[in-house]
Formats: sequence, structure tokens, C-alpha cells
Amino acid sequence: MADTLDRMDIKILERLQIDASESSSEIAERVGLSQSPCWRRIQRLREEGYIKAQVAILDREKFGESMYIFAQLKMGRLSDEGRERFMRAVEEIPEITEAYTLFGEMDVMLKVLAPSMAWYQNFTFRTLLRLPGVEDIRSVATLSEMKCSHRLPLPSR
Repeated sequence: MADTLDRMDIKILERLQIDASESSSEIAERVGLSQSPCWRRIQRLREEGYIKAQVAILDREKFGESMYIFAQLKMGRLSDEGRERFMRAVEEIPEITEAYTLFGEMDVMLKVLAPSMAWYQNFTFRTLLRLPGVEDIRSVATLSEMKCSHRLPLPSR
């Protein structure tokens, strides 16, 4: 973390992680700052890239039953162009909510939002196995969500 963040910046970032819909005057009141300096700090934090985006986190259960499945992919050797094609393809599939490269036996892990196991089986053959370079897939289906947080643990200063 850059040395440019002070205790007040950390407090502001904590508040934004709790509820980014609060106005700068509400945040200012909660962190013990006046509105204008608080607004300027928020603007600076955005400009410096500490705040990437402000989004609404939707309740996926409101949209019907679904589960997360973690698909671990074994990749064949890909050229730079092949890797780019793979990454573009993953970006374009809305059911893949997260993607990570891995160290170890498998190369990529995808977090897939699936309405059912039958749907995921079709998705595996229709989509995942057709991605550039995919040689093997190992999947783990979740039974329930025990914790889901988008908040980063910020150090106190």
C-alpha cells in the first residue's frame, strides 16, 4: 500500500466498502471530517486508483436457484495469440464470474454461476471444453455459501 494513505483515508475506504451509496456528507459525518475535505479525499482515492468502481451487489437468490461451481482447467501449450483468445472468450461468458491463473497441477480456475448440475454438464461440453487450449477440467460444486465478502481488510494507521 502506498504511503500516501493516512488514517482518515483508511476510514473513508472502510465506509465505502460497507456502503458506497452513502453521500460524501454522510461518510464525512461517520469518519469525523467535514464534507468538502471528505469529498476531495474520495476524488483523490478514485484518481489514484484505490477505488476501482462503485457497484451494486445483487442478491443472486432473488434471480432463482443457483450454485457456484469452481472449474479447474488444465491447459495445453498456447501461443501468445492463443492465450489472448482464451482470455477474451472467458471475458465474454457472463456465467464465469471470476477467473484465476494457478500454480500447480491445474492452470486456470473459473468460478461459474450455474442454475443446476444438468445445466453445468451442458455448459462444460458446449462451452468450457471448446475454449482455446483446454485439455482437462476438474470441477467442484458448492453446497452452500458460508461467507462471501468483497471487503478488503485494510490496515489501521
